[in-house]
Amino acid sequence: MAAATISIEQDQFCCSVCLEVLRDPVTIPCGHSYCLDCIEDFWNRSQQRGQYTCPQCRQVFNPKPLLSRNTVLGEVVEKFLQSGSQSRHPAKVVKCSVCRTAAAVKSCPLCVLSFCPAHLRAHDANFQGKRAHRLIPAMEDLEGHLCLHHHRLLTLYCRTDQNCVCSHCVKGRHKNHDAVSVEEQRAAQQKKLQEASLKSEQKLKDTEKELRYVVRFIKHSAEAAAEESERIFSRLIRSIEKQSGEVKELIRLQEKAAVGKVEEMLEKIQREMADLRRAEGELQKLSGNEDHVQFLQDCKALHFPASAIEMPNTDALPYLMYKSMREAMTDLRLGLGEMLDRELSRISDKVISLKKTSNQSGIEKNKAPDQSYNLDPKTRADFLQYYSDITLDPNTANPYLSFSDGRREVTTRFEAQPYPDHPARFTSWAQVLCCAGMAGRCYWEVEWSGTGGVSIGICYKNMSRCGGGSDSKLGHNSKSWSLDCSYTSCLFQHNKESVAVTTPCSSRVGVYLDFRAGTLSFYNVSSATVLLHKVQTTFSQPVYPGFWVGLGSSLKLCCL
Repeated sequence: MAAATISIEQDQFCCSVCLEVLRDPVTIPCGHSYCLDCIEDFWNRSQQRGQYTCPQCRQVFNPKPLLSRNTVLGEVVEKFLQSGSQSRHPAKVVKCSVCRTAAAVKSCPLCVLSFCPAHLRAHDANFQGKRAHRLIPAMEDLEGHLCLHHHRLLTLYCRTDQNCVCSHCVKGRHKNHDAVSVEEQRAAQQKKLQEASLKSEQKLKDTEKELRYVVRFIKHSAEAAAEESERIFSRLIRSIEKQSGEVKELIRLQEKAAVGKVEEMLEKIQREMADLRRAEGELQKLSGNEDHVQFLQDCKALHFPASAIEMPNTDALPYLMYKSMREAMTDLRLGLGEMLDRELSRISDKVISLKKTSNQSGIEKNKAPDQSYNLDPKTRADFLQYYSDITLDPNTANPYLSFSDGRREVTTRFEAQPYPDHPARFTSWAQVLCCAGMAGRCYWEVEWSGTGGVSIGICYKNMSRCGGGSDSKLGHNSKSWSLDCSYTSCLFQHNKESVAVTTPCSSRVGVYLDFRAGTLSFYNVSSATVLLHKVQTTFSQPVYPGFWVGLGSSLKLCCL
């Protein structure tokens, strides 16, 4: 059977550090291979000391991997070198400058010519003895490798003037300059470029990571804004539908009353018609009596209805109906106006604060483009720029929670409230969430009281609502964070882990969320704003303010 042939390129056997064919190849745990000296030198650099990462994939190793020569890869590289295929393109033959056909074997820097064996003998015959020229191996582009002033090879590099020079230059115009061999300068420059390449690659990866996070942030912000918009307009629609239903019911009642009056009049007419028929029957009997005296005496008892019935005004009812409709629409306009003014004011304040944040972020990025996204407010006035007027969602409230003060205050009771079943309702824990999700910079404050204590936190929308386990308890799972407050202690909870807060918790607590920066902070709000606890994380979806209220305790959302 014929042996299979495989096309091999030099890049397959190149070390990504020195960019040369592998020498003593070693393979590190991630699968990438390097020269033994190159990877050792890379790990021994000052900026890499104590860190053992792959120069290509950046995988971190701890402890330092043991390096052993990859014998199989080493044999393959040796066979590759022996096959003469170590260059992607065959070496270019330097032609004789005289005959232009034969391959040159030597080059003369003084003549700036390359010679084949035959013409080299002629050259040597012309320049013998003291006039003999110093020859070098045949070189392509000989003129580009020679010093223009001394016609000698450029073997040195002047770091002072950033130029390649010859050995005579450093004795003259470049005397006392910082000069090194071109090999040494090439190694230093190559190393510098490799480091710059790695740094640039890392910066691009970091930028890519940040941009991907920005995409997620935009989607989460849009989702939160859409939910807020739906909440506002649904509330307006419900108000209109409620008013519409009330007007419709009033019109039906007015219709029923008007029809009832007309039906009473019809019943009266029907009774009078019956009386009329009876009187007509008696008259017919009397008409058959031939006794005129008897007829005159008996006809006095006959009575025929002669009272006039006043017809109802058919225009009065539409007038009354449309008048009621006008009054309802006037009330609706006033109610919607107040609601719209309130929501418009709140949204306008948010627009202004977001504009200030956007401008401030741009200024900070221009001042320090490499700094992370971190512009935490310092004073309470700064926090109030991000105030969010949150509202409790009754569909999420546990049945033992009772609302008051326009659903801004909630208290745990001994008796269950008659709430309808809802899939979003907490069935076991005395908890409630707010209506709108958040994905920007938001701040809100709550007041609490009572011996049962409270939990103040946030959670994802998909946190479990059923059962009495940790999956549905604020702060006891990976989808929620909470600050547990009581008169005796204060704890931060997340994913079943607790952090004791040494600062006593006051009855008024402020919560600041910076969704993009991944920070959640809790503050005592009194004469001064004091940080209780701050956590750094990464939010993967919009979060909802949530609260647990212990038995005998109350919690109220503050209007700022």
